[in-house]
Amino acid sequence: MKNREFINKIELNPIIAAVKNDEGLKTALGEDVEIIFVLYGDICSISRIVKEIKAAGKVAMVHVDLITGLNNSKEVCLDFIKNNTEADGIITTKSNLISHAKELGLSTVLRYFILDSLALQNIEKQARAQGVKPDVIEFLPGIVLQKMIRRINKVSRVPVIAGGLIADKEDVMNALEGGAIAISTTNEAVWGL
Repeated sequence: MKNREFINKIELNPIIAAVKNDEGLKTALGEDVEIIFVLYGDICSISRIVKEIKAAGKVAMVHVDLITGLNNSKEVCLDFIKNNTEADGIITTKSNLISHAKELGLSTVLRYFILDSLALQNIEKQARAQGVKPDVIEFLPGIVLQKMIRRINKVSRVPVIAGGLIADKEDVMNALEGGAIAISTTNEAVWGL
């Protein structure tokens, strides 16, 4: 999936199901969501998980940092995803993996945890760095003030997804009105909004 195609898919489907177990996956496959963030699995199960998502006609994004056996900062984990699964792309907190993922034709989500002003400075620093150009960034927690979302958009110039602690329609609307192109959540009640 090409960069613009991936971003368009997100913009048209602003609620992203994030799954952390097989039960959540089963529920997400039955929901009207088009994109699934896979936040669990291991080197033996990830191919099956992705295959189920693709069989349902949905976009599969694998959080490589959370896959047991792949959760390291080495580029070989991306080669494994590309060669052994049908994943559309990856999610990672490790900026050093983004360039190689893009070389492999994988869509990319670079995840940040916004804990303090240093985290915001890190986003700005990486936005200026050569070679670190993810398709989108995701920040957690996603319930930050709209002012922060606008600031992240201004510094990163990369579309943003708000994730984490999204609990209801108000949280979704606040994130979208603040400038996020989508939200991701493991909260199944939000998937159907």
